[in-house]
Amino acid sequence: MSLREGDLKDLISEVFEVDGFQSKMGDDKNIITVSFNVEGRDPANDLANFLEKGYDFILDADVTSGEQSNGKYKVFVELERQRNAAGSIMEMLDGISKLGAIDQFRFRYYKNFHSKDATLEELTNSVPQDPDGYVILANESNLSNFKNFFNKSFVDDIDMINETLSIKRKWADPLVFEFIDFGDTLKTIDNIDGRFDIMESYPEILFLTKYIGDYNISKYGDKLVFENENKALVLKRI
Repeated sequence: MSLREGDLKDLISEVFEVDGFQSKMGDDKNIITVSFNVEGRDPANDLANFLEKGYDFILDADVTSGEQSNGKYKVFVELERQRNAAGSIMEMLDGISKLGAIDQFRFRYYKNFHSKDATLEELTNSVPQDPDGYVILANESNLSNFKNFFNKSFVDDIDMINETLSIKRKWADPLVFEFIDFGDTLKTIDNIDGRFDIMESYPEILFLTKYIGDYNISKYGDKLVFENENKALVLKRI
């Protein structure tokens, strides 16, 4: 059965990722990966089929074999890294927006904490559209990538959907946080509205240190601050 406008309403997350996963079709410097979070296996399969059959520039569209730790399924799309790639992504989003009744998409590039409006200008500026540009970006140490930020951690799985960060260790319940802010440590902490708390938050900080790893963790009101080198991540427990 073919999909009609609005058939996937409220089932597709409005924030998607670009170049956040390794390509199956070839070298990452030559292939752009785009991934969407979808509620339910059948809707995810429907979206993958729609994309693969509807756009000739898509090399492959597939769905994760199982449910993610956050209960959603990922739809992976691969396309050639070339000059008009940003335009191709925008064309794809136009179709998906009709299926999901989504007014405005946002995207994260390379698992960045901060998302951006999915416009042609932002995609063109953020997504390397030639192999050399990708190699330069991939070789940079970038703590704004949430996988890299937790490079000292004990956790097994880290994922972000919209503004929710999920952290999971095997044989333990996942920790779920609302993303608040990320940036240079001094500036980021200075922007926090909340009282610095040492005594009352000590048990929670001790638990988080044992669960996540050896990070400098502090608490301001209901906001937790994790530090890695000169970067600070501000989260709120959900």
